Amino acid sequence: METLEFNKYVAAGNDFIIFDGDKIPKMDYNKLALEVCDRHFGLGCDGIMICMESQRADIGMLYYNSDGSQGEMCGNGIRSFSKYIYDHNIVNRKNISIETLAGIKYIDIFTDEKDKVTGITVDMGLPVFEGKNIPITLHKDKIMEETITIDHKDYIFSAVSVGVPHVVIFVDDIDKINIDDLGRKIENHPIFPQKTNVNFVEIIDKRNINIYTWERGAGRTLGCGTGSCAAVVIGNILRRLDKDVHVKTEGGDLKISLGDDFQIFMTGDATHIANGNLIKMR
Repeated sequence: METLEFNKYVAAGNDFIIFDGDKIPKMDYNKLALEVCDRHFGLGCDGIMICMESQRADIGMLYYNSDGSQGEMCGNGIRSFSKYIYDHNIVNRKNISIETLAGIKYIDIFTDEKDKVTGITVDMGLPVFEGKNIPITLHKDKIMEETITIDHKDYIFSAVSVGVPHVVIFVDDIDKINIDDLGRKIENHPIFPQKTNVNFVEIIDKRNINIYTWERGAGRTLGCGTGSCAAVVIGNILRRLDKDVHVKTEGGDLKISLGDDFQIFMTGDATHIANGNLIKMR
């Protein structure tokens, strides 16, 4: 029997268990994610992150979904991760670089007079529009307002990669959509060879949206940082949204801003909610 020191964070409704890779033995992280994320027999969370050394950045981050699959990156997750490494003096700076499977992300941490983290901005980089690189089997320069048929009904969607693949569907009334059923079917549709995240977006006005997300490998979640980024990028391209948008997810709010060439900046908070030692049987 062994114990694993953990910390739990939440950001915009997404909850995560974070481990310091230097303090836990080498193990099957896929299996660990399945066990830890289970909300009945584990700690319960949307995903786990492992803090690792990096030769290319200040720190490295490994991310695993609740189904045990490894993800390239997680938007709400990287804010939680940033607060974790700042809180624990793993990187004692307010400007941090984090290596992920989706590349190096640059972080700005904002604090109050007591050095408590009040906000985190992540430079998410540039979106990827080419179909083959999202990936999707529609090999076009941009996947904008295409049609996908689910249960004999057509839906208009756009797709982009923001470190991970996303589909965005604009709807008139988000509460009338069966998110769970439709999200699962689109995630696993054969035109997405690596599956996809699915976002349903209701536009309030050009600077405000509501968004519900079905996440690849995690199912229905209360928020998705990369999904919020994808929605604003596509909405701006289609001239439905401005470059600075307030995003209301089911679990919290984010601010997404676009710079030159659609460079994405995501701002939000993260909260530490628990820590302890997980008893793991060999």
